[in-house]
Formats: sequence, structure tokens, C-alpha cells
Amino acid sequence: MITKQSIFAWLRDLARVYKENRQFLTRLDSAIGDADHGINMDRGFTKVLDKLPDIEEKGLSDILKTVGMTLVSTVGGASGPLYGTFFMRAGMAVGDKETLANGDVVEMFDAGLQGVLQRGKAELEDKTMVDAMVPAVDALKASVEAGESISQALKAAVEAAEKGMQATIPLQARKGRASYLGERSIGHQDPGATSTYLLFKSAAETWSDE
Repeated sequence: MITKQSIFAWLRDLARVYKENRQFLTRLDSAIGDADHGINMDRGFTKVLDKLPDIEEKGLSDILKTVGMTLVSTVGGASGPLYGTFFMRAGMAVGDKETLANGDVVEMFDAGLQGVLQRGKAELEDKTMVDAMVPAVDALKASVEAGESISQALKAAVEAAEKGMQATIPLQARKGRASYLGERSIGHQDPGATSTYLLFKSAAETWSDE
């Protein structure tokens, strides 16, 4: 079961992961974007980290919604609204639950994905975060439906996200800042797909004993 403590542990780890990968994500973004994705993700989750002491007594839904609103207000570019929507929709899906069973975790991630799809209007192979998030959620769902533990399901999600991330390299961008480059966007790994892979990888590692 995923508890409030599990969620807090994940959020703290995400702040660490995006800080450690700040330069890497920014380097990826410098090739096809505004060269600020790593900076933005680090700033956003540093702010989330600052907010955690103030929401320790809140329920899971309010915690995730607060994370989303914080990201919307502090992360620049398209990433703020997209990741913010992901967490806000995840919070809505959780409702008044105090702990999350495996199916609830699937619903949480799927709701976040649906929010990203609606907000960003991107499709698979547009060379965006969607290319990592869709296969990750599909793999998570399939694994849980097959009766695997949430730890096993998240490992499958990470593998799918990694493949989706790597599959963005030969694609020509059709959405966002990178789409302005046309064929010059080919041959570069999408930074949004990479930060999405890191999000699932962090969840898998943080909840490895669940």
C-alpha cells in the first residue's frame, strides 16, 4: 500500500533527482529548446520541497494538488502547466483515500496522463513527454492487471518510459519549441520525455519495497 509517507518520500526524491540532473536536462534542452528545462524542473521541485512541511497534515489529494499548483506557478515554459496538471489530476483521482492500493496507483498515474494529454494536445511520436508517459502508464496498468506488485509494475513502467524516451531521438518534433527546428530536431533526445522517465524511475526506486 502506498501511504502519505510514501508520497512524501517520492516528492523528496524527485527534488533530489531533478537537482542532480539539472545540467543534463538543460543540455538536452539546449539542442532543441530554450536551454532551461533542467533549471525549471529543479526550481519547481525545490519549491515543492519547501512546501512539504506546511502540508504534512493534509490528505493525499490536497498534497498532490498543492504540488501541482506549485509547479504551475514556479516552472517556466510548457513544463509548468503540464507537470502541474499531472499532479493536480493525480490528486483529484486519489479523492479522500488515505492509502493507495495497486489499482489506485494506476488510477492516479492514468489521471495525470489524461491531464497532460488534454492540456498539451500532444500525441505519440510528437517528440514530447507523452512519448515516455503513455507507454509507462500502459505498462503500469498491464502489470497491475496481471497481478504483479506495485514495485514490479513500476519497474515495467520505467522500462517502457526509457524505451519511449530513447525512441524520441530519431523523431522530428511536431509540438512545442522543438517543432520550430523542423528536421534539425531529429537526432536529439527529448528533454520532456527524459524528465518523465526520471519521474517514474524515482517512484520505482522510492517504492521498491511496496
